[in-house]
Amino acid sequence: MWIFLKPAEHKPMLEPSKVDSEYKKLRLQVFIGIFIGYAGYYLVRKNFSLAMPHLIDAGFDRGALGVVLSANAIAYGLSKFIMGGVSDRSNARYFLPLGLILSAVVTMFMGTTAGVSSIIMMFILQFLIGWFQGMGWPPCGRVMTHWFSIKERGTKMSIWNVAHNVGGGLIGPIAAYGTIWFASWQTGTFVFPAVIAIVIAFVALIMIRDTPQSCGLPPIEKYRNDYPKSYNEQSEIELSTKEIFFQYVLKNKTLWFIAIANAFIYLVRYGVLDWAPTYLQEVKGYDIKETGWAYSAYEFAAIPGTIICGILSDKVFKGRRAITTMIYMVLVAVFVFIYWKNTGSILLDSIALIGIGFLIYGPVMLIGVHALDLAPKKAAGTAAGLTGFFGYFFGTAILANIAMGFIVDHLGWDSGFIMLLLACVLSIFFVGLTYKEEKYLIKH
Repeated sequence: MWIFLKPAEHKPMLEPSKVDSEYKKLRLQVFIGIFIGYAGYYLVRKNFSLAMPHLIDAGFDRGALGVVLSANAIAYGLSKFIMGGVSDRSNARYFLPLGLILSAVVTMFMGTTAGVSSIIMMFILQFLIGWFQGMGWPPCGRVMTHWFSIKERGTKMSIWNVAHNVGGGLIGPIAAYGTIWFASWQTGTFVFPAVIAIVIAFVALIMIRDTPQSCGLPPIEKYRNDYPKSYNEQSEIELSTKEIFFQYVLKNKTLWFIAIANAFIYLVRYGVLDWAPTYLQEVKGYDIKETGWAYSAYEFAAIPGTIICGILSDKVFKGRRAITTMIYMVLVAVFVFIYWKNTGSILLDSIALIGIGFLIYGPVMLIGVHALDLAPKKAAGTAAGLTGFFGYFFGTAILANIAMGFIVDHLGWDSGFIMLLLACVLSIFFVGLTYKEEKYLIKH
């Protein structure tokens, strides 16, 4: 590992009179840092979806472009798992900005003529972007488990989690207006957002800190007197790669159930989001501005939905993530059905997309929180990485991108929507398998 990525060393403790004020200041600062930093990742995450209508007009077919989309998801799923392990042994302050800068540099290259010259070239570049994108979530998970205790984590994670909705919501208008301003869809869709992302990476570098102990502060459990039942002094010792993977992650049955459920949740999330620009323009006749704002509405609607979901899981259901996720996914299925069957109302399309966006990101967030709850904080990135791998490799790449692209091409959009509804049902089933075990863990 590069020397500058090593976890920050613990500093001597501050005077007791300074601990409270410094803790409050730094908790807010690091939270804003990972919020802004992770939002920046989404300015260079799904740009290719917005470019697909232009590429279809240039002669590329949907099935081939679906394969290109899958490269991003395959790489991201693998990277989130592997880089989760690296992140657990790295300094979050440097790890997160590094991944964002690398993502932005490759995205800028996609804005050149060579970058979109062939399916093979686009696949390679999307794979690289996806790999570097996998460096975003794990350091945020590390920061969360070190700076925020377990009883507040659901609410705090729900607020932080809307960072990707802020970034994802901004990319639609940024790409649309960038295309108009620069008279080039490649510059507007790829280069312009990448430049903004690089600036954000440096802002994140200034604000993020690795652990409380690296700032002369006590562990968060001691500061808030909020100790998980499994907590002891060993919880603050960095784990080896072998311990992380084999002792705390791969043997955890409940973690595997939520990972499988996550694959189906991500199929719905990206089955709707990635194909929305193409579906809205081809089937419903939207222009580029209308598509950009519809794409944006889907993302921005997630902000209140995700926060409410986190509060419900913490305050109403007392840490039971499973029941909250199942309720949300039932409602997602209702709005997917409306989005599919509506044929004449732009308003109803907007309501359906807002409804799906409002609801789908709550389960996405809770799966991550659930994973953090199930593993020691020194293995948090890897545990979340496993669920992320299933979400992006199987749910997004294999199902939402490749399978849905070919199904729509050969069987039509109706078959694609049937696939999305079936995914809702299967996600509820696999999350349901964790309900009793989660209830037992919370009680005992």
